[in-house]
Amino acid sequence: MKQLVLVVATVLMSLTLNAQLKIAHVNSKSLLDSLPSYKKAQSDLLKGQDSAYYELGEKQKQIEDKYKELNQKKNSLSPMALQTMENEILNMEQGAQQIQSYWTDRLQNREQEYLQPILNRLQESIEKVAKKKDLNYVLDVTNLLYSKTGIDITAEVKVELAKLDAEAMKK
Repeated sequence: MKQLVLVVATVLMSLTLNAQLKIAHVNSKSLLDSLPSYKKAQSDLLKGQDSAYYELGEKQKQIEDKYKELNQKKNSLSPMALQTMENEILNMEQGAQQIQSYWTDRLQNREQEYLQPILNRLQESIEKVAKKKDLNYVLDVTNLLYSKTGIDITAEVKVELAKLDAEAMKK
């Protein structure tokens, strides 16, 4: 009997707690896609990628040309000249790897530099709306597997985010 009372009390307590929780959701992808600052950041990042691809493509073409030259002259070169040419190709490949590493680091740093302030504004906007609506949790629908109910606060967050983004763009 005591166990039954304990189980019933636990279930009632759980239901009371769940009734007090206010859960909402937001679509962060659509919010980000609607921001002029996000579109500009994406465009700037693509330009950086284009520069990286161009430089790496040029370096790869030089390496391929050197390989072709090696294959054409392979039979007529002395062992020492052959070794020198092979070492030159190896050095070129190492240079290409260094360029790739440089661009990877640079693009990651730029992405962080450009996107972090935008993500901070998104977070601030979500927090403002959550406080106004007295919400306990805000979930992102881009990572949500299932939701039958909940409050969609995307529109309200979009208004707050637009204000913050406009202020940031003025600076």
